[in-house]
Amino acid sequence: MEQREVTDQGNTAWTCVQAYAALGDKAASLTESGNGTVTLVCTPGGGAQTVRIEVGKDWMEKLTDEQLLAAISQTQQEQA
Repeated sequence: MEQREVTDQGNTAWTCVQAYAALGDKAASLTESGNGTVTLVCTPGGGAQTVRIEVGKDWMEKLTDEQLLAAISQTQQEQA
């Protein structure tokens, strides 16, 4: 499983990995929607709360650190 680490301006280190989908009694698989997005679970290395974000399936190659941090920040604001 691929993971990516980014650090925000507050010095919080975030580790983001693609989420797994529950398939009942079958083995779980990585999430991917029909519109080409995937769900990431981003976990902070401090006191902040884990967030789930939707990004393009090519997030490892095409999403910049700044874009990933912006998506995390936006989700945090929506959850507040």
